Amino acid sequence: MFAYTCKYAPLSILETFDEVPIKINPIAYTFDKADVLMHPNMCTYCKSLLENLIDCNSDQLILMNCCDSMRRLYDVLKSQSSIKYLYMMDLPHKNNCCSRVLLKESFMKFINNYEKFSGKKFNIENFKLSIKNHIVSNSSYKNNFNNRIAILGGRCDDSLVNMIENCTGSSVLNLTCTGENFILDKSPDFSSMNELILWYAEAILSQAPCMRMSDISYRKKLILSNNISGIIYNTVKFCDYYSFEYASIKKKINIPILKIETDYTNQSRGQLKTRIEAFIERLKDKRKISYKTLSNLEDNYYVAGIDSGSTSTNIVILDKDKNIISYSIVSTGAKSIYGAEAALDTALREAHLSKDDLKYIISTGYGRVNIPFANESVTEITCHGIAAHHLNPSIRTVMDIGGQDSKVIKLDEKGNIKDFAMNDKCAAGTGRFLDMMARTLQISIDEMSKEGLHWEEELKITNMCTVFAESEVVSLIAENKEKCDIIHGLNDSIASKMLSLLNRVGKKDAYMMTGGVAKNLGVVRALETKLKSKIFICKEPQICGSLGAALIALKKYEEAFSK
Repeated sequence: MFAYTCKYAPLSILETFDEVPIKINPIAYTFDKADVLMHPNMCTYCKSLLENLIDCNSDQLILMNCCDSMRRLYDVLKSQSSIKYLYMMDLPHKNNCCSRVLLKESFMKFINNYEKFSGKKFNIENFKLSIKNHIVSNSSYKNNFNNRIAILGGRCDDSLVNMIENCTGSSVLNLTCTGENFILDKSPDFSSMNELILWYAEAILSQAPCMRMSDISYRKKLILSNNISGIIYNTVKFCDYYSFEYASIKKKINIPILKIETDYTNQSRGQLKTRIEAFIERLKDKRKISYKTLSNLEDNYYVAGIDSGSTSTNIVILDKDKNIISYSIVSTGAKSIYGAEAALDTALREAHLSKDDLKYIISTGYGRVNIPFANESVTEITCHGIAAHHLNPSIRTVMDIGGQDSKVIKLDEKGNIKDFAMNDKCAAGTGRFLDMMARTLQISIDEMSKEGLHWEEELKITNMCTVFAESEVVSLIAENKEKCDIIHGLNDSIASKMLSLLNRVGKKDAYMMTGGVAKNLGVVRALETKLKSKIFICKEPQICGSLGAALIALKKYEEAFSK
């Protein structure tokens, strides 16, 4: 076995030595060892490799000299690991005649080095056979793109690719460095080793260039010249190359695109799944299906939407005319299923209905996939967008501040989702943030909402991290600052955080706010001041997600009778 990490690795040369190349693309649970042996701000992919390789019994590893992080990884492994054969190969950053010669020399140098180490001899006929196995025709390559979602950007781990494929229901096109290695050319017919290795160097450099290459124009051509339905653009934490390309693609290419950031751990997979599923729903919802009331349906029937959130679980029951028959808001508690069952029982009791009266149930929220009595699940982003358009068709921007995250959803005139952005990596600016601040100030959430409207001194809470902001609040209490002034400072900091999220998708009137924090008048007024615009708040903003889910359930049930 010969481990490798990069699509520029010479797999056919490795196979010629009767070695099986294995691409290593691990995730890490912690970076305890890597943070000791490398700088904390090093690329998390390289840190994940180090965590997995430092104590392993891997015999052989080849690295490509493509970036500073990879060079630092090589330095650490060389001095700290027990890998028997560790080799770093020089990789040119251009694809011209001189670069091909340089890469050919790198290949020859490796062949000589490995022959001495292993005692094996390089066989040119075996090399030719190996090359044939990696050749893909141009027509097959182009057909591979047809109407598929492409993953672009930095390296992505296998579990992320699997998650995206599960969300789309089909295979995706992985155009990152961890995608498939193949050669777009005809099989060579050279007799001399020098000519053959030079041809192979050109074939390797002619792959879709990574961002470390000097000329990356082929990346844009690759996207534009193929029928790609959408792009999921992955950036890796502390990898500096790819964010620039994302900004350029989003500005210049008219293909739906979603940007995500990963760190080669399993953290935040729930939030990532929400983003990806919402993006897929957005692609599928290009064709607008009108609501119907069909003659072969019952005279009256009921559907429900359930929003299983981190703090509360909310249910809305609708009749066939989209009237809200009842709703409930209960605490989620320690298990999402308990909160869901309690919310359902309460809503059914108030509506004087039984569970059998509900023809279709849609679940949403972070616990959506764990609601056993739901017929289907939909992301809260889609649900909030549908509810907002239903309640007020003039709304173009929805701001949802929930218990553990905040979202901005941009709508068109038909209620379709044009774009969205989420803050889901920390509790900053969320309901959880306000709960902690209220406890620190020894005040209830309801009192906090009113107190924040009457202030005199402009205090600034400079740190939006929940833990550090709490320390600032404690310091302001020690300085005997007025409680109402501190609360206004917190409200203003939440509004500033939401404004930066708004700027990512683009501000557009009219605005609506959903989620439990929309009941906090102090936050709403602070946002209105920064936006210089009024914000629409419905009668019960906390049930918007479940209302959207119920509207989808109604459509699904009616569609079943239209087929």
